[in-house]
This record gives sequence, structure tokens and C-alpha cells, in this order.
Amino acid sequence: MSLALRRAPRMRVADFIAMIRERPDEERWELLDGEAVLMAPPSERHQQIVSNLLAALRPLVAKFGCRALPGLGLRNDFVDDYAPIPDVVVRCGPLLTDGYARDPLIVAEVLSPSTLNNDRGRKAAFYQALQTLRAYLIVYADEARVELWSRGNGPDATLRVLGRDDAIPLPDLGGEIPVAALYDGIPL
Repeated sequence: MSLALRRAPRMRVADFIAMIRERPDEERWELLDGEAVLMAPPSERHQQIVSNLLAALRPLVAKFGCRALPGLGLRNDFVDDYAPIPDVVVRCGPLLTDGYARDPLIVAEVLSPSTLNNDRGRKAAFYQALQTLRAYLIVYADEARVELWSRGNGPDATLRVLGRDDAIPLPDLGGEIPVAALYDGIPL
């Protein structure tokens, strides 16, 4: 005898945003494939890498009137069941009223063992489908390694794997970031 399991219907972004409005500010939620997921607090190592990346990005983005921000949600008007929160988002334009950007220039995720498959899989596909995205950085937490997915003038992204002695080219910001700078204060 087989038994069919009934799944709850996929949550839509509008319903998700209404749900999290009632949640405490210290809770961080993502909508992943129609399911609301409470994010665990990141490790101190993870947060230090995010902090180092933000510090390296800020002088580059300031020249263009843009901002590098942690914990900003992303939306795509063509995907109604996915609203992730990457570790770092670079965006320009007016301040958001709802905390969800549709126009990131750069997105970065710092890998952790529990998010590895999603950050390199479904999230990567979602981010790369955003029209404004120029670069997606996957930053490893346990080794000095960055995967840079960058898009030129066309829709296709190219992958470069960078090590400690390399620099992350960010031509849309008119500069680059040394990979080693992301790991300042981090024993490897």
C-alpha cells in the first residue's frame, strides 16, 4: 500500500512579506521555493568575512552613489515563490521602502556547510536571472577562495575561481578587491 503525502501550497512573496512583518526584527527569514525558512545566526567567522567584504566594497560603490549592504532581501517580479537574503548586496538608486531590492548590481554569499548546495544551486540561478546583476560572488569561509560569476553586456555569466593572491575585478565599479582582504583577521 502506498501513502500520498499532502504538501502545503507554495507560499507567494506577498503572503511571505505579510507573514514576516509580524515577526521580531532579530529573526531573519527567506522564502525559498515557496517555503518560509528561518535563518540560523551566522558564525563569527562568517560575519567577519561579510564585514571585510563590506569594508572593501564601500569606497568603490561610494564613487557612484551606491551602497553595499548586508541582509537586504531580493525579489524578481517573474518569480513569485523565492525571496532570498544574500550576505551582501550592492545597489544604487533611492532607498527601499520594504527591504527587498529588484535591482542589485552585485550579490555575495559567504558559504557555510548548511547553505553550500543552495548558494551554488538555486540561489545562484535566481541571482543570475536578475537583469541588473553584474557579478555574483561566492566566498568560501574555510579557504581563501572566491568564485566570481560575472556578466558582460550579454545574458551569459562567466566563472572565474580566484585565490588568495588574486583580486576580484569589478569593472562596473571601476576597481577591484584583493581576495586576501576578505580574510583579514581570519585564520585559515
